[in-house]
Amino acid sequence: MAGLITMDDLTNEQILEILADAERLLPVARGEMYLPLLQGRILGNLFFEPSTRTRMSFETAMKRLGGDVVNLGDVKTSSVVKGETLFDTIQMVDGYTDIIAMRHPRQGAAQYAQDAARVPILNGGDGAGHHPTQTMLDLFTIKQAHGRLDGLKVVLAGDLRYGRTVHSLSHALTRFGCELIFASPDLLKMPEEIVSDLRAQGADVVETEDLYDSMNDADVVYMTRIQKERFADEDEYARCAGAYKLHARHLNGVKPDMIIMHPLPRVDEIDPSVDATRHARYFEQAFNGVVARMALLCRLLGVPVPEEVQGGAL
Repeated sequence: MAGLITMDDLTNEQILEILADAERLLPVARGEMYLPLLQGRILGNLFFEPSTRTRMSFETAMKRLGGDVVNLGDVKTSSVVKGETLFDTIQMVDGYTDIIAMRHPRQGAAQYAQDAARVPILNGGDGAGHHPTQTMLDLFTIKQAHGRLDGLKVVLAGDLRYGRTVHSLSHALTRFGCELIFASPDLLKMPEEIVSDLRAQGADVVETEDLYDSMNDADVVYMTRIQKERFADEDEYARCAGAYKLHARHLNGVKPDMIIMHPLPRVDEIDPSVDATRHARYFEQAFNGVVARMALLCRLLGVPVPEEVQGGAL
């Protein structure tokens, strides 16, 4: 594989293979054993936009597998402030590393970077575009909980207009025949071109502003933050902020095995009262970023994960 820019770069079979690799790598991700499959390899972390989970989980994933990481660091202290172009930055880091993870505020930047690079690029988020590595950890979390991906009923709620996580995830879930319910304020509806594309692929899509009634027979409820930084208009943000606030009391009557997910950080869309319920999976989901990205690093670097990963280093 050249890189992972959107989920279209993976077939369904490849997705399931990578999830199986991730499952085998769980004890390595937990630090229960050391498996230096990527010893001698270097990951370049290029984050032109703030990140905690994505950046740290990439770094943890590489180090758990025996590799090393070089970071761009604060953009304000890099050559970007001197006017260095993205093309030149990629050309430079390409010579230092074996693989690059990149987040950038401009939609399409990841594909541009891959076109400029010889090493694989892992898209860690490009503006309001795509976030395929997040989708892989989301799929892993769903499969852990339900044992399958196909035929589930999934509610995606909150900022569907700007949320790159839900853009990528909705396409992936459609490929596995999931029923999708998009719950959002009217100003933050899923872009019409995405809805049209999903329906053209045979997706069963329902759009609503009523989150709470939509949860009763759902298998997954995927909450998202209203992203203030994506709004050009403060008044528009103010009209949407706090649209949904999920409390434990809202979970009466939901399926016993329904799971609540969130790409984090949360603001006030999930009350802490939900944390102690059996439905909360968002912190486990955040940990799964390590194991999913471990599997992706191995796949893109052409390093097979052993069929049996058992105690002690192999």
